[in-house]
Amino acid sequence: MDINQVAQLLNDTLSPDVNAVRTATDALDRLSLLPHFPFCLLYIASGGENQGLRIAAAMYLKNLTRRNIDSNASCTNISKEFKDQLMRVLLQAEPSVLKVLLEAFRVIVGVEFVKQNSWPELVHELQSAIQSSYLISKDANSGWTTVNGLMVLHALIKPFQYFLNPKLAKEPVPPQLELIAKEIIVPMLSIFHCFVEKVLANNYSTELDTEKILLIVCKCIFFSVKSHLPFALIPHLSSFCHDLIMILGSLSFDDGNTVKDNLLRFKTGKRGLLIFSALVTRHRKFSDKLMPDIMNSVLQIVKYSANISKLDFLQERIISLAFDVISHVLETGPGWRLVSPHFSVLLDKAIFPAFVLNEKDISEWEEDADEYIRKNLPSELEEISGWREDLFTARKSAINLLGVISVSKGPPMGTPSNCSSVSSKRKKGEKSKRNSMRSTMGELLVLPFLSRFPIPCDANASHSRIQKDYFGVLMAYGGLQEFLREQKSEFTANLVRSRVLPLYSVSVCLPYLVASANWILGELVSCLPEDISADVYSSLLKALQMLDKGDTSCYPVRASAAGAIVGLLENDYMPPEWYPLLQVIVGRIGYEDEENSILFELLSSVVGAANENVADHIPYIVSSLVAAISKHMHPSSEPWPQVVERGFAALALMAQYWENFLHEEVELDQSSGKWESGQAAIAKAFSALLQQAWLTHIQPLECEVSAPPSCIDDSSMLLRSIILSVSERNVIEELKLSELLLVWADLIGDWHAWEETEDLSVFDCIKEIVNLHSKYELKNFIVRQMPPPPAPPVPPQSIIEGIGAFLSEAILQYPSATWRACSCVHTLLHVPKYSFETEGVKQSLTISFSRAAFSRFRAIQSKPSSLWKPVVLAISSCYLCYPAVVEGILKKDEDGGFALWGSALAFLCSSSLEPRLSLESEIKLAVLTLAKVVERLLGLGNPGSSLLQDCYASLMEAAVQLKEVQEDEENDEGDDEEAEDEEDDNEESEDDDEDSEGDECEETEEEFLERYAKAAVNLENNTLVEEGDVEDQEHDIELGSLDEVDQLKVVASLIERYHNVIMQGQPLSSQLISKFLKAYPQLTYLFLHS
Repeated sequence: MDINQVAQLLNDTLSPDVNAVRTATDALDRLSLLPHFPFCLLYIASGGENQGLRIAAAMYLKNLTRRNIDSNASCTNISKEFKDQLMRVLLQAEPSVLKVLLEAFRVIVGVEFVKQNSWPELVHELQSAIQSSYLISKDANSGWTTVNGLMVLHALIKPFQYFLNPKLAKEPVPPQLELIAKEIIVPMLSIFHCFVEKVLANNYSTELDTEKILLIVCKCIFFSVKSHLPFALIPHLSSFCHDLIMILGSLSFDDGNTVKDNLLRFKTGKRGLLIFSALVTRHRKFSDKLMPDIMNSVLQIVKYSANISKLDFLQERIISLAFDVISHVLETGPGWRLVSPHFSVLLDKAIFPAFVLNEKDISEWEEDADEYIRKNLPSELEEISGWREDLFTARKSAINLLGVISVSKGPPMGTPSNCSSVSSKRKKGEKSKRNSMRSTMGELLVLPFLSRFPIPCDANASHSRIQKDYFGVLMAYGGLQEFLREQKSEFTANLVRSRVLPLYSVSVCLPYLVASANWILGELVSCLPEDISADVYSSLLKALQMLDKGDTSCYPVRASAAGAIVGLLENDYMPPEWYPLLQVIVGRIGYEDEENSILFELLSSVVGAANENVADHIPYIVSSLVAAISKHMHPSSEPWPQVVERGFAALALMAQYWENFLHEEVELDQSSGKWESGQAAIAKAFSALLQQAWLTHIQPLECEVSAPPSCIDDSSMLLRSIILSVSERNVIEELKLSELLLVWADLIGDWHAWEETEDLSVFDCIKEIVNLHSKYELKNFIVRQMPPPPAPPVPPQSIIEGIGAFLSEAILQYPSATWRACSCVHTLLHVPKYSFETEGVKQSLTISFSRAAFSRFRAIQSKPSSLWKPVVLAISSCYLCYPAVVEGILKKDEDGGFALWGSALAFLCSSSLEPRLSLESEIKLAVLTLAKVVERLLGLGNPGSSLLQDCYASLMEAAVQLKEVQEDEENDEGDDEEAEDEEDDNEESEDDDEDSEGDECEETEEEFLERYAKAAVNLENNTLVEEGDVEDQEHDIELGSLDEVDQLKVVASLIERYHNVIMQGQPLSSQLISKFLKAYPQLTYLFLHS
């Protein structure tokens, strides 16, 4: 292979010319099939003429490796020669190339070393390379770079930071990790110690490579101890931890300037604290003796918390981790003895200074209020995605430590020294009895300390020191949640009355304090008695209305108040009047983008908590929301602004609550003109909004719609609400429902967004549309009108065709939607009345559905599962509509698709195992289909075929089951209420049992791990619940005109005509015939001569 050619093609991939890039990529893809191509890439990556070319070669090699292994993970077929060459290049590559090549190395290691353990020589070769590298061996002629070798080690050991086999409750140390620790890490520890002494002697003037080595070694050891602990490391933990303590002692926290020149040292210190936390929490047996020295080290760090506002983020993160280490130590057996002597100093000199309001808080409040809220006032209304290390601040860690201190009680007095340790499973009653004999540090130390600080009032509120300190007091109260939950509710109520609620009455604006007070109230709602809830709610409602004060934004005040009100409502508090709260929420929506999402969440919570109490106000809420949303909706915006998307979600929720309320009113026979007018107002508002969203995009001569596919799920809920409001044909015209449905059908027909949502309203909307068409014959439902010239004389997609495209895609691509999609297939094929002119549409739907359903069935046919039932029955509906067409589609399958489907249907009807048919409509459909299949198989002239025998036997079993189900339904009609009462009683007794069990014992770590190991085994064996909503499996399917068919006549006619012919093959069992005749004694005459 010509290396120059490959290099030129790689250069071409860097070209700004798109065509040149495409041509070069296609050529490289063809060359990648050749065995020597990876070696060419390695050669170019290590010796290319420029850095861009070397990185391009490394990048292509990474992608090629990943592609090859992903396509055949069980057999990688990577030669030893290539792996050796890759190792040589890794040990010499420049940093930018090394970074990319290590990704390819990780992919190979993940399969060949971690999973298959088929690269035994790797550890020895890497150990030899590191030991002979330049900085270790001091050999100037060494070709290996020490940093590169350690980076390879880092990539090799990283997968072992987690447990690898979830099926084991106690996973042993993997032998590969033990080998790495013994052969590489342990020998490196003596070198690590020498390097630590070197950097400390030279202070901050050490070579960069030496600092890099310290950091990489710390990362490798952290990955080694994060979950497992190799035995080879245990004897060396003490000396290594003391080296880390020395590194931490060398860090400066006086200001943030020192980090810039010593970034690697601070990163090493941060990693050292993570190692301490892992040792204390995961490996107590080997870390107890190290705790005193670890404690002394972290105590020296946390005292710098007063300088937080001056420090760099990394310095603050280190202080945060130091607080965390103290918390972890305090939670251990010897923790009280080590930490309690320092409680007072910790609280006064480290913890409380971290709480006090500082300049960084004020600037963050003004410049990035959302970030301030996430760090200081977190609530469930905030959406935080991904790993946000910047949210783990020193203040949060100090709050957590204060909480641990406040519930600490120390060792019980008078306990014999030889007393055995407490068992892993303890009765809570006994534990509470022992603990009640001792006071907590919250009572003895924390609350007395906080009471020293005066609460701001009109007389002293102008003093900034008082405000800043009391901000710290409020933060401290936030850390006492667990402590306060253990106190009597009156105790917490008095604390709130005397130390929190007075802040809302101060005439001077105190936004920083009020925001924190809101947060505290939200955190403590579960601890408060009912008699104070009204005062708390009144204060929060006042804060929710706080307007900005000059240049000072009060958005965090309003946001924290919203979160606290949600907590109050979730704790079953019901305001005396709902309208004032709704008025405040709806009135502010649309003014500030940053507040909209929080207000919508609050509105949803309010309506959900109030239920029928806000039913009168829903039309007002809907009209106000629609007006606010309309102002932010523009035809050209795609995707829609967040306020619009959030607004649609809120409206969908309103529609659902309104529908539920109306359903209850109808059941109680209390419907009136007031509710009808409310429904009409809601429908008009929804229609106007959807018209603005969809119809403004259509030009007069356009056949296709270009509406944005945003909020399809919520839009479907609104559309369904409009449909439910239709009581006369003229309403359809007034609300432009046909036009909206056309656009909606086009949108869902080209929609591929299941990964973004779990529960789709689209399917519910489909069924309501079909029902509406059955009543009023919607325009453009089955066949769309021909567009006027100059458009092509081809009818565009009709409503049902768009729905059909959506359902076919759902069945093909999304297992979670299979049940609902297949249910809608029956509705679309059997409920609408198709004329002679529209039979072509029905046939095209049948073809599309049968292809999609059979394709899905082929993908899951290897093992019976719950998804068999919906797809097999969907094919059955298609077969009943056009037997010859569907049979032709199935027979195109090489493995005999028609026989596969027939056998699966017979299995569903005859099996006593899951999946099986259970609903009357399912069994009816199966009976009709099996009768048709049996008749077809008889027409082929092979009465002795096994498929025919199976289908005939299953037909009779299904007929018997249908009779049993019908009789059971008749017998159960009068017993529904009694059964419901029994269920309620059972649920209450089960709840009582669960409560008593919860009071009896706590789940131990061993039990937790065993439970999850069993779940992992079940997951691998596919014994857990299949994909899809279980509730979807409990609904009857709509058969339309098929419901009018007399199944008994169909079965009787078939038996009368063909029973003797079928019995020429394998005879039916006498037991089956007996069951059949017991269910249908009137058909006994058909079996007299068999």
